[in-house]
Amino acid sequence: MKKLNATYWEENYKNNQTGWDVGGPTQPFVTYFQSLKNKDISIFIPGCGHAYEAELLFNLGFFNITLLDFSPTAREHFLNRVPNFPKTQYLLGDVFTHQGKYDLILEQTFFCALNPDLRVNYAHKMYSLLAPHGKLVGVLFDHPLSENGPPFGGSITEYQELFKPLFTIKKMERCINSIKPRQNREVFINLERSAID
Repeated sequence: MKKLNATYWEENYKNNQTGWDVGGPTQPFVTYFQSLKNKDISIFIPGCGHAYEAELLFNLGFFNITLLDFSPTAREHFLNRVPNFPKTQYLLGDVFTHQGKYDLILEQTFFCALNPDLRVNYAHKMYSLLAPHGKLVGVLFDHPLSENGPPFGGSITEYQELFKPLFTIKKMERCINSIKPRQNREVFINLERSAID
């Protein structure tokens, strides 16, 4: 299996080997953002890359956004594209050592890019980064898990087993508004952190 470290991801961005990048926010997020009313919520996007969702949110007036990625190249591209975004809010580093508390974490092709051995750690880390009743919202792939990744797949059954111990599952269902290459291969999740540790 590939060594999915900071060097791996930076090389992908430097060499423009970003097949997961669709060039803008995908429809499941655009639709979800329309339901957000409180523009003061704190939002975190791990493994954000070019962060098209953050660009859309920022343009909608959501300014309390923290971005995190391994790649300086991805960060530079984003900040060039969204020059008014505060540079100090796009961090470089590893999500598993990141500290903070957020009302909303957006999951967009980060989970599927992790070695599957890290999935339990991911669930616990997202839980620890969320404020009570905070939400983990996003899209996971719905196709058989194999070692041929990233992206690594999974199933609704697996995701339910992974997240149920820590979250209330508000929604976990097949996306009806995926982009064409991902149709019938995505699951939309809306998970709420329990109030008590």
